[in-house]
Amino acid sequence: MLRGIAAVLVWLAAMPLSAQVITSAEYSEPTQRYPHGVLGDDVEWGNLSVTVRRPKQGDAQDETQLEDVRFDLRLPEIKVFEDIAPRLIDVDGIDGPEVIVVESDQNLGARLAVYGLNAQGVPELRSYTGHIGTRFRWLAPIGVADFDADGVKDIAMVVTPHLGKTAYVMRYQEGMMTPYAELRGLTNHRIGEDFISGGVRDCGKGPAMVLLSPNWSEIIEVRWQKERFDRRVLGRNKGHESIQTAMQCG
Repeated sequence: MLRGIAAVLVWLAAMPLSAQVITSAEYSEPTQRYPHGVLGDDVEWGNLSVTVRRPKQGDAQDETQLEDVRFDLRLPEIKVFEDIAPRLIDVDGIDGPEVIVVESDQNLGARLAVYGLNAQGVPELRSYTGHIGTRFRWLAPIGVADFDADGVKDIAMVVTPHLGKTAYVMRYQEGMMTPYAELRGLTNHRIGEDFISGGVRDCGKGPAMVLLSPNWSEIIEVRWQKERFDRRVLGRNKGHESIQTAMQCG
């Protein structure tokens, strides 16, 4: 099973030694307490393990001496991480990456959540969307980018990619996710697949979303143009390889 693998950053050497920074995150503690099976099996995750690199703690703190500390963020029994893998992305531009995840509630379905470090260097829930509102309703993240070039990063997702097939773009600022675009007739996941298709690419003209038409026949690029999002058909969907080629600007 590919889901639950760790996401690890590769640019840590560029961080100041005194920084507190999240270096990796992974799901653990598999559970069958939420038998949705949208990702191909009935196993989800009860715990998010986050590793933080920070100055060693002690009576005489030497900020040139670092240690990796692991924190376990367990959900209550009514919730699971219904997701492929945690995403480590610097959303706010401050002190390294946050962790973006999908959480699902037994009664209310999925929501998108962002975890970050507090002043003590401990990971905690920082921001989240509302739950979809119904059991066994899911959302699939698209990615993070400053789509509208306003200097603030945005988080994009498809809510109910198998039913409603609607993409939302949310501005992330001061720990708040504020939706500013709703794009119907787009999807990025099929029931039973343990991966999410498409994502965010930049082929030299700024970031754009790569998504699929509702019937999966076409690969669609969605880009901010003249104060709104425009859609462009990149080509026929001939399978996962053709989507990957589109992601690589091919």
